[in-house]
Amino acid sequence: MKSIKNEKLIKRNGQIGQWTSLAALIVLGLGMYISFTRTDLFVYSLAALLVGFTLTQIGMYMGNRYGRSPRPDEKLDAGLKGLQNEFVIYHYMTPASHLLVGPAGVWVLHPYHQRGKVTYKKNRWRMSGGGFLQGYMRFFGQEGLGRPDIELDSEISPLKKHLAKQMGEDQVPPIQAMLVFTSDEVEIDAADAPLPAMKLKDIKEFFRKKAKEKPISQMQIEAVKAALSE
Repeated sequence: MKSIKNEKLIKRNGQIGQWTSLAALIVLGLGMYISFTRTDLFVYSLAALLVGFTLTQIGMYMGNRYGRSPRPDEKLDAGLKGLQNEFVIYHYMTPASHLLVGPAGVWVLHPYHQRGKVTYKKNRWRMSGGGFLQGYMRFFGQEGLGRPDIELDSEISPLKKHLAKQMGEDQVPPIQAMLVFTSDEVEIDAADAPLPAMKLKDIKEFFRKKAKEKPISQMQIEAVKAALSE
């Protein structure tokens, strides 16, 4: 399997995450200092705390995706290592952050690092467990699953448009999606989900089996790869 990634973007966003997190600490510290020493400037203190919290959220978001080691792209590469040479995974090179193209078809991969129990019931994804720290992080919007269907559609739709421009709309093969959980400390109960949700350690065998079903021709694979290189 070949891995192609946008190293410049990864490095830049990783640095943005670091500097944003540092700025958040400074602003939060300033807000706390003002709140304890200048009660007459309470409004400024509150503003600083709100700005600091926002910067913290941005820093954590960027750090989780581009600064944390191993990064999501590195974990996906490791999990898929050993697939035949026809497979290519594109990291931050297309409208989809992580795109796998090969004999198993065209797949948008959406990685999660959370621990705990993942369930899909009544058309909703939920995350529970994972310990106190993860519960705390979910409270601040950092560790929840959010709406994977909406997030994936925001990647799949522009990807289809991009391929259609290069290949022609009637030539674009089906684009599928998968949620990939990179932690071994996760339990998945999503048999009725509209898209597969799997542990990282299981995805290589999944794509090997899919490839045997021959959902896409070699000519289509090469056409998609050529379109993505434009």
